[in-house]
Amino acid sequence: MLAKHYGWQAELEAVDDNPYLADFYEDMKRWSFHLQIYFLNSRFNQVKNIRESKISTVQDRTIYEDAYIFAANLYKSGFINDRDYSSYLTLFESMIQHVEPPDLLVYLKADIPKLVSQIEKRGRDYENAIRLDYLKNLNQHYSDWIDSYDLGKLLVIEVNYIDFVASAEDLSSIVQRIDAEIHGLFS
Repeated sequence: MLAKHYGWQAELEAVDDNPYLADFYEDMKRWSFHLQIYFLNSRFNQVKNIRESKISTVQDRTIYEDAYIFAANLYKSGFINDRDYSSYLTLFESMIQHVEPPDLLVYLKADIPKLVSQIEKRGRDYENAIRLDYLKNLNQHYSDWIDSYDLGKLLVIEVNYIDFVASAEDLSSIVQRIDAEIHGLFS
């Protein structure tokens, strides 16, 4: 929606063509490392494409989330072992040297009931197996990461009680806040 509003290019997460996603939700311990490597590589390629493009771009997830939220959560939950996590982090550290942070990071902050509602709306069969403790841990990782984010401008938007997809007013409010951040305006 933001890409359309601003005339930007959209870089979306590689979900539909991901060869590991369905397997991951069936057996997280077996497929976590493979899934995270796939996402890390996909996101790095997006970053490379964004850097080479002359078109302003909005990306739905950052490479930082791959490492600091998703891979970290799977490691701390026991789904990725020490050796694989160490290899993952080494690869991430090599890649991150070639990555520039976003001009503006927009964090859509939601509680667990809202997240569950959004997952249900997506209707992906393989996501039916997502456990609440997994979501809670992800949300905590996001909170910790956002609290320490210092790579650039950050805009936190509480989305528990808004619906920017269905409500033009809610979307307009978000656009106004993004405009203020991008152009240095105060709302």
